[in-house]
Amino acid sequence: MDPLYLRSASTSLVISFDSGEAEVIHWGADLGPSLPDLAILGAPVTHSAVDGAVPAGLLPQASSSWRGRPGLRGHRIADGVPGYDFSVRLRVAEVVPDGAGAVVIIQADADAGIRVSSLLTLHDGGLLELRHTVTNTGTSPYQLDELATVLPVAQDAVELLDLTGRWCRERHPQHRAIQQGTWVRTGRHGRTGHDSSLLFAAGTAGFGNRHGKVWATHLAWSGNHEQFADTIGDGRTMIGGSELLGPAEVILASGGSYTTPALFAAYSDRGLDGISESFYAWFRNRPHHVLPSGAAQTGLSGAGKPRPVVLNTWEAVYFDHNLTTLIELADSAAELGVERFVLDDGWFRGRRDDHAGLGDWYVDETLWPAGLTPLIDAVTSRGMEFGLWVEPEMVNLDSDVVRAHPEWIVGPSVQSYKDGGRLPLEWRHQHIIDLVNPDAWQYIYDRVDALLRGNNISYLKWDQNRDLLEHGHAGRASVHEQTLAAYRLFDALKAAHPGVEIESCSSGGARVDLGILERTDRIWASDCNDALERQTIQRWTGLVVPPELVGGHIGPTTSHTTARTHDLSFRAITALFGHFGMEWDVRQVQGAEREELKRFIGIYKEHRGLIHSGRMVRADVADDSLMLHGVVVAAAADDPDCAPAVPGLTAALFALVSTRTSPAEQPGRVAIPGLDAAAHYRVDVLFPGPGDADYPHTFTQVQPPAWLESGATASGRFLAEVGLPMPVLNPEHALLLKITTA
Repeated sequence: MDPLYLRSASTSLVISFDSGEAEVIHWGADLGPSLPDLAILGAPVTHSAVDGAVPAGLLPQASSSWRGRPGLRGHRIADGVPGYDFSVRLRVAEVVPDGAGAVVIIQADADAGIRVSSLLTLHDGGLLELRHTVTNTGTSPYQLDELATVLPVAQDAVELLDLTGRWCRERHPQHRAIQQGTWVRTGRHGRTGHDSSLLFAAGTAGFGNRHGKVWATHLAWSGNHEQFADTIGDGRTMIGGSELLGPAEVILASGGSYTTPALFAAYSDRGLDGISESFYAWFRNRPHHVLPSGAAQTGLSGAGKPRPVVLNTWEAVYFDHNLTTLIELADSAAELGVERFVLDDGWFRGRRDDHAGLGDWYVDETLWPAGLTPLIDAVTSRGMEFGLWVEPEMVNLDSDVVRAHPEWIVGPSVQSYKDGGRLPLEWRHQHIIDLVNPDAWQYIYDRVDALLRGNNISYLKWDQNRDLLEHGHAGRASVHEQTLAAYRLFDALKAAHPGVEIESCSSGGARVDLGILERTDRIWASDCNDALERQTIQRWTGLVVPPELVGGHIGPTTSHTTARTHDLSFRAITALFGHFGMEWDVRQVQGAEREELKRFIGIYKEHRGLIHSGRMVRADVADDSLMLHGVVVAAAADDPDCAPAVPGLTAALFALVSTRTSPAEQPGRVAIPGLDAAAHYRVDVLFPGPGDADYPHTFTQVQPPAWLESGATASGRFLAEVGLPMPVLNPEHALLLKITTA
């Protein structure tokens, strides 16, 4: 059988079938239009080893003498006795094209009664999508323990990058050397989790934003999971991930099947920015992607609309829901130029604080005797969309729905807690409603559907404020089925209300993955609006998720979560590189500060088409107290490494950010990468300028660099290789640069 050879956007995948199983020969750089005879790759056989070559299979198997982590783990239960067919010998039965860039590989072991179908798609932007489906073709039940999606990386991949974090400090990087053994990141939160690694990457020594080879994977799943790098004694390394199944959580009856979450994989020979380009291309080519109105000029497929300026009421009023106050807030927001007004927690029955009411998704008649209509009318009559906070997957014990249906709460016991069954410990005074129960699922669907049918709501902020621990249905582990049920809930509501956008807010950034992002229109990256913390959170979230899908808000002058105080310019420049908004009592913003806020709202509206369709560029700055990042006009189709130059138009926006004091007296010249080397550009400071209120706070210098006040003109090559001398920024301040073609 001829090898499988897929190519796209400087990436290729080669799979050989010569061993009888699907063996991944190469995943990485494009190998050109043809392949040699793969027989030249026959490996030596060493002493004290299996008498033959050991393939790096698409599903690594012990039956092929793979000594690392197997791709499939499980066993058959025959006549009530477990443990049979514990080791399968899968061999290729069929290879079937499945559209452009896609193929299905079917492997089977008739003796064990197991068939695995693998769907591989190499998307136009170079992103590889892989998922397996295992089917029990035997006559007795088969207990599935794990079905992993893995890929090999080249032997010059010697370093690992993954992400970790906590509430209000999500997605921070950690690095380590690749050594023999297995490095595993486990998520047991029942959701993706604040500490989940959004990306799991292997790369060449010292790889960075703009240099080095990188092989990276993402598991598109919103439940329990594992991501890992597995290096065996012969030097080969596999990276990938799997759903982490609970005890006996998936038992396949005869004819039953299980499909893995999709593993998305990207290769880059240009550092992490190349990885982002592959993910962004996939997102932006989805028909349902929310794109800016000018996106047609970029060649992207989605229709979309501009991402509206948001005002969320949480850090403005918290639980103090008063119609007069909220209309005043709407007036102030509209005057600033806000386009979407979102009413947060506190609008439904019994909800005066976070101890009661969750699950009772009825408008509180005592607060809203005329319903939400007066507020919605006030908001929409001022030209804004109305959005509403909900948390449909959670309940409080102090709620009408729990009093009526205590059996709808998930837990480890078969019995309801009213009948003596044990519940998981409370988390933020919350428990979880059992969406696996069809009656509970229907109740939640009906209540959210009624809210949307009965009110002019354009947007749902969908929260999920606790982990799913000891999560069970009828006494058995059920995170798997709960996650699928939640997906069905999103899908059904989207089908019934296609014009309503949904944000995944999971106590900030605890459910951020491509599984939930196939069903939602943005994520809330973190509950932390502290601009300093947000610089890191947004930078690493943006490694995978494009800025139009990442909510970024200006919070109050003093942060609600950290008590840090920042100038408006630093908060606004940070929020600008995302889906921009405010979570702030803007009634209190007056005078020069209000005019400055209006300016930033105008800057966002002027440039959101660029921010939400361009290439993300992150410079490798030697001084780690400085960050330089920006968005460059989307690259020309025939040259993915540089942006086209259109005379007189904005070519890029960059932010220079100082996170702390530097050991050096001055930053020196900082290179600005990502522009067309042959084109000439003008670099100007967009904010702050000498007349702006924050200007005196921004710099520590007697004299600025020569170009700062009048701008600089140079070629893209000069800016990338020589750079410009940057001003001495005070810590926790930023400079916004606008680059136009000269």
